[in-house]
Amino acid sequence: MALSGKRVLLIIGGGIAAYKCLDLIRRLREQGAAVRCIMTRAAQEFITPLSVGALSADHVFTDLFDRQDEQDVGHIRLAREADLVAVAPATADLMAKLAHGLANDLASAVLLATDKPVLMAPAMNPAMWSHPATRRNFETLAKDGIRFTGPNSGEMAESGEAGEGRMAEPLEIVAAIENILDDGKKPLAGKRIVVTSGPTHEAIDPVRYIANRSSGKQGHAIAAALARLGADVHLISGPVTIPNPVGARTVHVESAREMREAVESCLPADAGIFVAAVADWRAETQSAEKIKKGKYGSTLTLSENPDILAEIGHHGSRPQLVIGFAAETENVIENARVKLLKKGADIIVANDVSHDSGVGPGGVMGGARNRVQVVGTEHVEEWPEMSKDAVAERLAALVAERLAK
Repeated sequence: MALSGKRVLLIIGGGIAAYKCLDLIRRLREQGAAVRCIMTRAAQEFITPLSVGALSADHVFTDLFDRQDEQDVGHIRLAREADLVAVAPATADLMAKLAHGLANDLASAVLLATDKPVLMAPAMNPAMWSHPATRRNFETLAKDGIRFTGPNSGEMAESGEAGEGRMAEPLEIVAAIENILDDGKKPLAGKRIVVTSGPTHEAIDPVRYIANRSSGKQGHAIAAALARLGADVHLISGPVTIPNPVGARTVHVESAREMREAVESCLPADAGIFVAAVADWRAETQSAEKIKKGKYGSTLTLSENPDILAEIGHHGSRPQLVIGFAAETENVIENARVKLLKKGADIIVANDVSHDSGVGPGGVMGGARNRVQVVGTEHVEEWPEMSKDAVAERLAALVAERLAK
């Protein structure tokens, strides 16, 4: 049992996803964890302390000012006795409280008092998740070292709306907890790994550029997963709107040429994972002034950008393991095999980014889920649809296995 002897303090927030915590408690205990629970007042509107206590086989804590629980400063004891504090569902309110250092109830007081790792599983309406205030709080918490799993994309239980905001599934949360509490030797310790992520922006003039729909979510998740396995991760990120992953050294670039230069500066490396959706073309001439309609007609002359994956795949200081990503809209496996040979890669991770790929609301590019085919020189392995975090964990494990050989 992966969590045998570990103590998890689960803070259950006030959202409809609270019902999933009943299964989460069961899954954690199946893995050997001792689970102690705090329920906010709002959480008790969705599930009962009786149900939570029955599944956790422990007292359920609900009130900062409970005379019996607080006679020995209970909230400090709760904060310190756990090996990890998990918050699920992590509502917008709970995230805001921690981001701003508020502590006006038991849950927020414990979060402020703990010196243990904190994992949050956000869950809220898509509009609330995308609100600038929530994004600011998310970025603040990530910089403070708070770990996150999810949210996923899908239909919202309470509104019928669809979008990003669903709480990660219980098994995904368990996997994230296992990764954080893993006491074993880090399999990638001492390994230097370069990861590229996001799009590139190729300037046409001061206000226009050539780009694509890449969000950077998959590349950033891979960088974070590799760091958790002990790797010295150098992430080269194009323009994205998501926080830098915890544990990785991140360099921000704009264009393909800047990305190539940054990658080469990180060599030599043990592995290179090229997830970025690098623009194939750039304007041959970048105008210093905004181009007015009709001034140059309707023709834009393009030049081909450097092929970073191919250059590294055939580089004199080639990493031991080179993995590329292939975003395809047709003939996914066939195109990936061609790319594998042409680019000099060891593995191509291919995915279908067409509108009818069937991968979650919004598709692969920009969405929270992915379904990939791992194409090697001798075999193709198809992975089921899963969150991009889960893809990252599985790929990081594959990298560790390959480098160990």
